[in-house]
Amino acid sequence: MRECSVITKAFDELTARELYAIVKLRTDVFFVEQKVDETELDGRDLEPATRHYWLAADDGAVLAYLRTLRNDEPEHRDAFLTIGRVVTRADARGRGLAGRLLAAALADNPGEACVLHAQEYVQGLYAKAGFEPFGDVYLEAGIPHIGMYRGPQAN
Repeated sequence: MRECSVITKAFDELTARELYAIVKLRTDVFFVEQKVDETELDGRDLEPATRHYWLAADDGAVLAYLRTLRNDEPEHRDAFLTIGRVVTRADARGRGLAGRLLAAALADNPGEACVLHAQEYVQGLYAKAGFEPFGDVYLEAGIPHIGMYRGPQAN
């Protein structure tokens, strides 16, 4: 497969096929593979400030995805920006795709503090991008998570 570029769009810019491919990946991994039993479609995808980032295969299937959210109040310290729904298709893992998306999202928001909720076993990925854990490990959808923060100085 050829090298693919990061695609980013607001919800209203997504085509029906792009939206389907994004939702398919998220449900394949979070519901089928990880057995998450909490609501996936939380309404935040629709918000005008939400940005969707992904890498697609030649056939349009989404290989990796994340979204950025803008909050009215900081979630932690001075972070109004949240990165979430970070996911990579099983057969595309280990190729640095999530790291590429993370770098693109951070580059689009220079100088901003940011938080995310990392599945505990992948916190090393986020640490490489300057995120530091905060708080205690907690269960979200039955999976151990840790809050992670990247201050504006990390940008």
